[in-house]
Amino acid sequence: MIRVAAVGECMIELTHQGERSLSLGFAGDTFNTALYLARSTRPQDPGPDVRIDYVTAVGDDWYSGQLLAAAAAEGIGTGLVERIPGASPGLYLVRTDDAGERSFTYYRSESAARRLFGAGYPDRVDRALAGSDVIYLSAITLQILTVQARERLWAALAACRARGGRVVFDSNYRPAGWPDAAAARAAVQRTLALTDLYLPTLTDEQALHGDRDARACATRLAAYGITEIVIKDGAGGCLVVADGDAVTVPARTGIPVVDTTAAGDSFNAGYLAARLRGGPPPAAAGAAHRLAATVIGHPGAVVPPGVLPRRAPVLSGSP
Repeated sequence: MIRVAAVGECMIELTHQGERSLSLGFAGDTFNTALYLARSTRPQDPGPDVRIDYVTAVGDDWYSGQLLAAAAAEGIGTGLVERIPGASPGLYLVRTDDAGERSFTYYRSESAARRLFGAGYPDRVDRALAGSDVIYLSAITLQILTVQARERLWAALAACRARGGRVVFDSNYRPAGWPDAAAARAAVQRTLALTDLYLPTLTDEQALHGDRDARACATRLAAYGITEIVIKDGAGGCLVVADGDAVTVPARTGIPVVDTTAAGDSFNAGYLAARLRGGPPPAAAGAAHRLAATVIGHPGAVVPPGVLPRRAPVLSGSP
C-alpha cells in the first residue's frame, strides 16, 4: 500500500450558474489534487493500492460536516482532519468568463485551516505525516500557516524523507496571500530543499524568480538537487526533467475550454497517479495532460462522477 497525505485547505466553493444563482461545492488546490488522485487510483484499477488522506482543519458547523462527507464520498480519508469548535471553513466565489478563465473572491481570513500545526495542534498528525510514503503540498499550504506552523510542517517533511518517503510540491504562488514576494520566495525555497518531485507552473516561477522560460527555470532549480521536475506551461505543454533528460511533452490540442479551474491540480494528480503505477515521467505527463483536458471541458473544480468515476466511499476516518 502507498500512503499519500495531501496537506492544505479545502473551502466552500460557490460557483456562479447565473448572475444571481450559485452552486455549492468544496474545493481547494491540494484537495482537488487529492480528489483526482483518488479517482485515478481506484482499487479495481491496475497498479498498487493507494490510500489517500487529507490533512486540514475544519469547524464543527454544518458546512464542515458536509465538507468531510464530500471527501469521504470520494474515497479520501478524513481521519487526519481536526475539527475545531466554533470555527468554520473558508469560502470563495467563482465567476467564469466566455473564454473559460475564472476569477475568485475569497473569504478565508478566519478559516479553520489557518490553525493547522499551530499551538496545541495534535502531534498525531505530525506522526502520520512522518509515516507517509508521499506528502503532497503547495505554496498555498505554506501561505495559510504561521511562521511557527511552517517550521513544524517542515520538520514533518524531513522526518518523512528520513524514513524513505517522498515530498511532492506545487509552487501555486498567489501574491495576495503573502506579505510580499520575498516572504513567499523564502518559504518556497525552504520547501524545495525538502522536495523530491516539484510540479510548478511556469508563470508562478516567472512571477517569483523572473525565469525567461521553462529551460531557464529548470536550470535554476537544478541547484536544489530535486530528482524530478515538471514545469507546467498551459497550452505550451510541460517540460519534464528527470533521469538526466529534459523533455517537452505537448498539451492536448483542440479541447473546448469551459472552465480552467483545477487544471493544474488535476494535471498534478494525473502525473502522480501514473508515477505511482510505475510509469516513466514523459508518459506520466501525457496522462496528466489528458486528465487536465477532461477537467477544463467541464464547469467547476470537480467534474461529475459520470465523467470520471469515484473510488469507493470511505466509511470512517481513513480507507
